[in-house]
Amino acid sequence: MDTLHHITRPAIDQLPRLERAALINSLPGFRALNLCGTRDLRGDTNLSILSSVVHLGSNPPLLGMIIRPNSVPRHTLENLEATGSYTLNHLTPDIIRQGHQCSANYPVNVSEFEATGLTPWYSQSHPAPYVAESRIRIGMTFLERIDIARNGVHLVIGEVTEIFLPREALGQDGYVDLNAAGTVCGSALDAYHLPEFVARLTYARPDRPVAEIDANGNPVS
Repeated sequence: MDTLHHITRPAIDQLPRLERAALINSLPGFRALNLCGTRDLRGDTNLSILSSVVHLGSNPPLLGMIIRPNSVPRHTLENLEATGSYTLNHLTPDIIRQGHQCSANYPVNVSEFEATGLTPWYSQSHPAPYVAESRIRIGMTFLERIDIARNGVHLVIGEVTEIFLPREALGQDGYVDLNAAGTVCGSALDAYHLPEFVARLTYARPDRPVAEIDANGNPVS
């Protein structure tokens, strides 16, 4: 077995700030990347990039996401709390540079849509802007915010209200084929990846071995 490099907590604490951030941000592994679209009460749009969206439950359909502390104005958090609505839009290879640029600290009167050239798109039933270039778009309603006292970050919990995605990416059993949709994942703060499909497996039960299934949930012979 290869010898693993050992990094102790004191060694982590002594790392330069940016090196420590890159290390710890890489540890959770590949993560979903989403562009979060909001607008304020005046109707001005905002777009931010997030790497912390997580599944919280399917009934009701809940997603959580982490917003960093309010050391600088957090326009995304301010807007979704004020209006109650936001969108999550999957990143694809053709818009990673624009998506990455959305992490820049623009002033409140500058829309990241306009600054990056991405296109706001609205559905008839949701007030927050979607990203027209994204292939998977999720409408969200804000439910609650939980403040994490340890480091000041905020856990935002929202409910899925509508979904737009390519028909060919939706399996008969509800499975969403992210490869077919071209969804990009991320690591650290600045690395972008295209995931490679390995396998889908049947629901694990103690009385039978798992077996491989296809994108529609059918057994693979």
